[in-house]
Amino acid sequence: MSLTIFTSDRFADHLTPPGHPERLERAEVMQVVASEFARRGGDVREPRRATEEELARVHDREYISLIAETAGRATALDADTFTSPDSYDVALLAAGAAVGCVDHVLDGGRTRAVAMVRPPGHHAERNRAMGFCLFNNIAVAAAHARARGLSRVAIVDYDVHHGNGTQWSFYDDPSVLFVSSHQYPYYPGTGAATEIGTAAGAGFTVNLPMDAGATDADYEMAYTAVVLPVLRQFRPELLLLSAGFDALQDDPLGGMRLSTAGFARLTADVCAVADECCEGRVVAITEGGYDLGGLAGCLRALVSVLDGDVAAEPAPVEQPQRPDAFRGRATIEAVMPGLRRYWQL
Repeated sequence: MSLTIFTSDRFADHLTPPGHPERLERAEVMQVVASEFARRGGDVREPRRATEEELARVHDREYISLIAETAGRATALDADTFTSPDSYDVALLAAGAAVGCVDHVLDGGRTRAVAMVRPPGHHAERNRAMGFCLFNNIAVAAAHARARGLSRVAIVDYDVHHGNGTQWSFYDDPSVLFVSSHQYPYYPGTGAATEIGTAAGAGFTVNLPMDAGATDADYEMAYTAVVLPVLRQFRPELLLLSAGFDALQDDPLGGMRLSTAGFARLTADVCAVADECCEGRVVAITEGGYDLGGLAGCLRALVSVLDGDVAAEPAPVEQPQRPDAFRGRATIEAVMPGLRRYWQL
């Protein structure tokens, strides 16, 4: 199994107002980690820009034009989401990196890829920028995989915030399984246990709303009981990971207590399912993570797991009985009634 990183120093050219958490230093951290990987002989590639056709699979063309019109100037799209003169071009590169990762993995055989990008994407809806996001990078990647002929694509999102834009992109689509673990209630207010999809997509949205303060043990319990069994039953042909690290215990925007090792284990569990179902094909695309030191540590752990330096052993079949994992148990109890109509849990 080999790993390729798609990234660019251009991701530092998307500027936000002073004090904004989604700041250019995040791109500098990504470049440091990618450079370390390259010095070890790793494959690091410059992404191309996404095309309008690729974006239009998940965004309205009028919305794409609206974002294009921000080129060359600074704008406020909402109270949290801003553009600078280069942001449109940078956002095209971010979405293009996600598409490039999919092409690389589908064409390469026994390979994985990471798009280290900003701005993040999972909050961007079909016709709305929000939550620091302009284009929904992972939704564009999933739609591209479907356009290339895949029948089943899974998305796992462990960012501390619910990926509302990704959810709504595929809410009625049974070909894309969306799984999100997130702090709840919290921004953006979506992601309740009852949000499980609609029409033909019913059951193919799996939300794990978790109380603030959730730990590694809580996440391990919820993923073992719900996420991994659903993924194995869905049997994806490609697994996409919204790799946001703001559930880290020191992150200023989250209230969770995940450790770097906890993120590594979650990633390894996802890779284990990919090894079983789709020849190990995993694409990770960065989302949040606003403590710079924590972001660096989590990115290094992500690279190590995807590159095979950390063994991707399957989680135990039996649900771990951890006395300190009461938040995980509460999440499982909340989601089981709705999901058991569609999955063997």
